[in-house]
Amino acid sequence: MHKPRIPLVAQILIGLMAGIVLGAILNHYPDARPWLINNVLQPAGDLFIKLMKMIVIPIVFCCMVVGVAGQSDTKALGRIGVKTLLYFFCITTSAIVFGLVLGNLMQPGAGTDLHSLHATAVTLPAAGGHQGVAGLILGIVPDNIIDSMAKGNLLPVLFFAVMFGLGLSGLPSERKDPVLAVFRGVSDAMFRVTSFVMAYSPIGVFGMISVTVANFGFASLLPLAKLILVTYVALFLFATIVLGSVAKLAGVPFFGLIRFIKDELVLAFSSASSTAVMPQLMAKLETFGAPRELVSFVVPVGYSFNLDGASIFLGIGTLFVAQLYGMELSLGQQALLVVTMVLTSKGAAGVPGFMFVILSATLASAGLPLEGIAFIAGIYRIMDMGTTTLNVLGNALAPLVIASWQGKQAISPTAEAARQEVGTCAEDRKKA
Repeated sequence: MHKPRIPLVAQILIGLMAGIVLGAILNHYPDARPWLINNVLQPAGDLFIKLMKMIVIPIVFCCMVVGVAGQSDTKALGRIGVKTLLYFFCITTSAIVFGLVLGNLMQPGAGTDLHSLHATAVTLPAAGGHQGVAGLILGIVPDNIIDSMAKGNLLPVLFFAVMFGLGLSGLPSERKDPVLAVFRGVSDAMFRVTSFVMAYSPIGVFGMISVTVANFGFASLLPLAKLILVTYVALFLFATIVLGSVAKLAGVPFFGLIRFIKDELVLAFSSASSTAVMPQLMAKLETFGAPRELVSFVVPVGYSFNLDGASIFLGIGTLFVAQLYGMELSLGQQALLVVTMVLTSKGAAGVPGFMFVILSATLASAGLPLEGIAFIAGIYRIMDMGTTTLNVLGNALAPLVIASWQGKQAISPTAEAARQEVGTCAEDRKKA
């Protein structure tokens, strides 16, 4: 008789709760903190992130090549690309505006005493020689694709994968098909590796969250509680109002989708890394009914161009710093900020901490003190958990919306039906 298996989402939640408890204990016993964090907890969390980063690039590259080369109509692929980028531009722009509106209405920085805040050292990478649109375009084209893969730079890898896929699609079938079969095989194998890595995820979450709580403690949250509250209110309202409306217009069962990918959303929230859930998210979306060629193209591109949660926090964080220092931003200045944020938010990989780079560029363009980032940095992990979750939800919805836009509504009517499909596939694999 088999013991009932604890679902993955329950395991992750147990790891999350246990990590919070241990972190709170360590925060009250600073003598025991350094050794346990440096030798046990931090390595446990870092190992999980490294394992996920290890498999993301091979999966993205192989899926993108198969998705592009497997398209018989290159013009149709071009139309999909244009529609995808247009959709991402509209959604992220609305997210930035949404964040600015909520920031103006709820005033997260108003009345905050600067002396009550704890500054945290933030190291930002040196700016490159090209900025703006030119810098974005030049950053997409890799000097060395192997180097880009090694560094985990997603945009150059996507660009090369599209170019390689287009080149492969022009070959005769007898030369193209064997190569495609290899890439499909590698992709399937990497998805299998993902299931191995996910078995470790509760331990990784336990390590990451315990380190976070042990380092900042709950007392340091109080001066910035208003900023945290405003951020989460904005994230929730954007998800339910904007994404929910988009899903309804596209005929996508929005809350059914949320229930179906709840494991990935909980893991994204716990780890604050959208990269950690990309492989299994792509597999889940195919099961939910999104065409494989759309999932292979839209989701990886969305990880660089469709950061809804990060876009919302850009608006809120910028206004927080302005209000913190008593600086007024006119409607005209905020309109210019929207343009700046739309450009600076593109190309950001969904990894923890990258928001500081984007936020610093936005603050600099508005003439706001960069020192304001240091006050946010200490507790940003708390908000990053929410923004990352919305990033994942937005990128899960995107291929389903594009599929509807393309007239390919092969979406399972309910999450329960999709779960049955998952169970059937799992049984078939066991029998095989």
